[in-house]
Amino acid sequence: MKHFIRWMFLAAMVGTLLANVTTATAQPAPGGGDRPNFDPEQMRARMMERYRERLEVKSDDEWKILEERITKVTEARRDVGFGGMGRGAFGGGRPGGRGGGGNDGAQAQRPNRAFGGSSSPEAEELQKALEAKAAPEEIKAKLAKYRDARKAKQANLTKAQDELRKVLSVRQEAVAVMDGLLD
Repeated sequence: MKHFIRWMFLAAMVGTLLANVTTATAQPAPGGGDRPNFDPEQMRARMMERYRERLEVKSDDEWKILEERITKVTEARRDVGFGGMGRGAFGGGRPGGRGGGGNDGAQAQRPNRAFGGSSSPEAEELQKALEAKAAPEEIKAKLAKYRDARKAKQANLTKAQDELRKVLSVRQEAVAVMDGLLD
């Protein structure tokens, strides 16, 4: 019975998503691209406006300081990515997974590509070593480089979060934690 309910819920979610995709794709994209009406700057501006509302910032001077620090946090969080979850967690790591039928799965296996994260040179090198079935010593060295790069990105995120935390009230800090800006 549990499986049936899960499948029904999944089918309802897929149906809703497909209905939304059909509506969205009916409108041509500006400039002829394949993403209808997608403007990253507009999306960023809406996100910042939501943060301003949630943090209840009335003063433009206060917002100018907060917006700069929030931007640093969001950029650092994007750089950290999703911890390399892009590989197995989203269907990658096997031929035909997320990359499509004719793809060997290489694109789907790239770390940190899911949801807009960017792949670092260290991640690319490690992925190439894995695909080439390199010697354990080579993989170990590339893995160490990858981990060091991730630690540096995490430190950058922590620093950006600390700088933001310094200018927030206790209430604003709690909102920022609930919104995922702060840990």
